[in-house]
Amino acid sequence: MTIAEVSKKYDISADTLRYYERIGIIPPVPRNKSGIRDYDKASCGWIELMKCLRGAGVQIEALIEYVALFAQGDETAQARKEILVEQRARLVAKMQDMQATIERLDKKIANYDRCLTRERQLLQGEDAK
Repeated sequence: MTIAEVSKKYDISADTLRYYERIGIIPPVPRNKSGIRDYDKASCGWIELMKCLRGAGVQIEALIEYVALFAQGDETAQARKEILVEQRARLVAKMQDMQATIERLDKKIANYDRCLTRERQLLQGEDAK
């Protein structure tokens, strides 16, 4: 696939795809005889993974380290797993913080609902007079 096709498929700009490759978030993309990027299934798999992880807020540094370890081979499997486990723990903690924030907002919204309901009832009572 061309960079334009991949960009459209994954809703990522071509500049971002080039940037991800340049800094090591995705491994080097195969190129055709003319030197143009020719994204294969493996390249697309890396893009899907990195888009997912970046969307979840995983740090670029962790992703660069993960890809660098992957390039070193199977002997780095444990280190790669540890990176993913650590990032997962961070995401779980972030989700818990977000859930606590949602619960607090729900309480505030409910409080406003009660206040606004009382205000409407008072206004309706005055209209009846």
